[in-house]
Amino acid sequence: MILTVTPNPALDYTVELDEPLDAGTVARTDGARIDAGGKGINVSQYLRALDTETAASGFLGDPFGRVLADELAESGFETAFVAVGESTRLNQTILAPDGEYKVNQDGPRVTPEAVDDLLSRVREFAPPSLVVGGSLPPGVGPGAVDRLAAAGDWATTVDVGGELLAELDEEYALCKPNREELAAATGMATGSVEDCIAAAEALRETGYERVVASLGGDGAVLVGPDGAFVANALDVDVVDTVGAGDSLLAGVLAAYDDGADDATALAQGVAVASRVVGVAGTSVPDVTGIAAVRDDVRVRRR
Repeated sequence: MILTVTPNPALDYTVELDEPLDAGTVARTDGARIDAGGKGINVSQYLRALDTETAASGFLGDPFGRVLADELAESGFETAFVAVGESTRLNQTILAPDGEYKVNQDGPRVTPEAVDDLLSRVREFAPPSLVVGGSLPPGVGPGAVDRLAAAGDWATTVDVGGELLAELDEEYALCKPNREELAAATGMATGSVEDCIAAAEALRETGYERVVASLGGDGAVLVGPDGAFVANALDVDVVDTVGAGDSLLAGVLAAYDDGADDATALAQGVAVASRVVGVAGTSVPDVTGIAAVRDDVRVRRR
C-alpha cells in the first residue's frame, strides 16, 4: 500500500485552443476537461493504473473539494481527506498553438488542528510507503511534512519544491525534484546531466536515501546507495507536460513495490512519463504493455 498525501489538491481545468491567445479578444473552444489534481493525487492515479495498491489523503474544502472528492469516489479510490474551511484550488492550463499557459491558485488556509487530524488519518492507515507531494497551502510549513515522515514506521517520499527540500530535517527514502527544483535545493548548477548528478549527490547527503531528478528532454537521473544512473528520454510527441513528473515518480515507486532495482525503477518511470506527455491534462493514459516500453529506455550507470 502506498498512501499519498496532497496538502494542496486542485481541480485541474485544461483548455485546448486552436488559435493563439490574443489580448482583448474572446477565445472559444469545445476542448476542455476537469481532472482531480495535485501531485499526490496524480501519483495515486498513475499507481492505480500500474496495478499498485494506493489510497489518497490531504486537505479538501468546498465547493471545489466536493467536486474533486466525488470524482475520486466515482473512480473507486479509497480516500482519507481532512475537511478545511476554505475552498480547494482551481488550477487552469491553456494549451494554445503558441505555447502552454498556467494559472495556479495558492490554496485554502489550513489550521494546526487540521494538520493534527491529517496525522491521525495517516497513522490509521499505517502504510508501508507514504508520498507527500505538491505545494503547501497557507498555514502549513515544512515542519508538518517532517511530522508526517516521523509519525510512523513507513518509508516517506517527497515531491515538493526545491526550497522546501532544503528545509526538511527528517530522513526520507526518496525525493523527486525536477531540474529547477534540484538547483533551488542545492544552489548548484544543473545545466548539464553531469551537473544534475553532482547536485543530486549533494542533495542526497542532506537526508535523502535516493534522489530521482526529472530532466525533461534529457531524461532522468537516479542517485542512491548503489550509485548514479542516467535514463535517456524516449522520442515521443509531447502534447502536454502536466503530470509528467508525477507519472515518472509513480512508475519508479510501482517498480520498487514490485522489488525492482534502481536501474529498472528509473527505466519504468521514464516509460510511464513517455505515455503521459502524449495526452492532454492529467487524465491517465493506457499503460498496458509498459514493461515493453520500459525495455526501450536506455539506462546507463554513471
